[in-house]
Amino acid sequence: MKITNLKTTTEMNLDYKSRHDGEDSGEQICSKVVRAGKRTYFIDVKATRADDYYLTITESRKKVNNDGSATFSRHQIYLYKEDFAKVMEGITEMVDFVKEHKPEYFEGRPHEE
Repeated sequence: MKITNLKTTTEMNLDYKSRHDGEDSGEQICSKVVRAGKRTYFIDVKATRADDYYLTITESRKKVNNDGSATFSRHQIYLYKEDFAKVMEGITEMVDFVKEHKPEYFEGRPHEE
């Protein structure tokens, strides 16, 4: 997924907040929620006080306990601007590998060009 401007962001139903909402460091700029079975992924663009953007990718899993109560486990990755290109290249390479070797994983899913 490539977000290049606010119009693209709006078309993808992402939430956009102005940088001037009065919040401190780590202000959320844009967010995407991806629900995937028992897991939910939150992909957030945040800004530092210096207005540098970084990503947080959070995996949240719901676990139902024996007594019926629910707990959530959460894992988070921070991805900083200096690493965007290298990490995106690595992810793209690995997804392309899976597409080549296990194309059935992607059948019936719309793909972006």
